[in-house]
Amino acid sequence: MSKEVPAPVPRLTVITLGVSDIRASIAFYDALGFSRRLKATVEAVAFYDTGGPVLALYPWDQLAADAKLPDDPRPTAFRGMTLAWNCATRGEVDAVLAFALSKGAKLVKAAHETDYGGYSGYFTDPDGHPWEVVVAPGIEVGDDRRVHLAE
Repeated sequence: MSKEVPAPVPRLTVITLGVSDIRASIAFYDALGFSRRLKATVEAVAFYDTGGPVLALYPWDQLAADAKLPDDPRPTAFRGMTLAWNCATRGEVDAVLAFALSKGAKLVKAAHETDYGGYSGYFTDPDGHPWEVVVAPGIEVGDDRRVHLAE
């Protein structure tokens, strides 16, 4: 008879993106305005304060090796996940998209009204990681930069 293991407190603390060119990715995320922390890591890994989980950038091949996953072939299609930049207004969505594009992002889908009453568009970073920029009912962004979900 096995003893039940107590459940730990669930938490999402870091999202790590594998990147092809760490310098270019650091420059891109710096330009977007994310606050880099632990700069002593130089270009081995970059950590950004996002107001919630930490965003980390790590060389693609090293991240694959660390996770014991194949580095090749690298996906060129949708990877089954997106990052989100939640906004307070439709105007903020438009402003964030325009800003990201001015910093080298690629527009994937222009901002548009959604079928759930929101407003969103998509850009990708230099490695093709997709970001949704969105305002959505029931999801608010506080002055603390944290997302607050309706009950």
